Amino acid sequence: MGWTDAHLHEFQIGGTTYATPDSEDWPERIIVDERGVQLHKALHGISRFGYLYDFGDSWQHAITIDKVVPLPEHPRGCGYVEAGERACPPEDAGGAHGYQEFLDQFARNPKRKEVREFLRWAGQDFDPDRFDRHAANAALLRMAWNQWGDK
Repeated sequence: MGWTDAHLHEFQIGGTTYATPDSEDWPERIIVDERGVQLHKALHGISRFGYLYDFGDSWQHAITIDKVVPLPEHPRGCGYVEAGERACPPEDAGGAHGYQEFLDQFARNPKRKEVREFLRWAGQDFDPDRFDRHAANAALLRMAWNQWGDK
């Protein structure tokens, strides 16, 4: 997504919750530490799972895996994004409702004061229609080389 991991998140895969353990988590909540799990092992043939980011803003995603193609030229194996649409909403954009409100205002009047303030906060070059496939793949490659998932 491009977020900075500044908020708690979790994956729901086949009835199991994967997340990074947090000292403020509920003691009765059963989670598997995501840092020691490789995605292909957690999926066990499942092609659709949930991802929740920022429990306050509650960004809920349904992730669908269309196809898995091994990339033999990468020694660690690595996810790769072939295509995508639109930009990731900025951190703390107010969840789906707050971000949709910005998009509506941006479409109607991009010079409106609230739109200008949002863009000043999100970055003047923020474009809600831009998807940066190269940046997404660079992040996945960085995760692979940093051995994310091997901890």
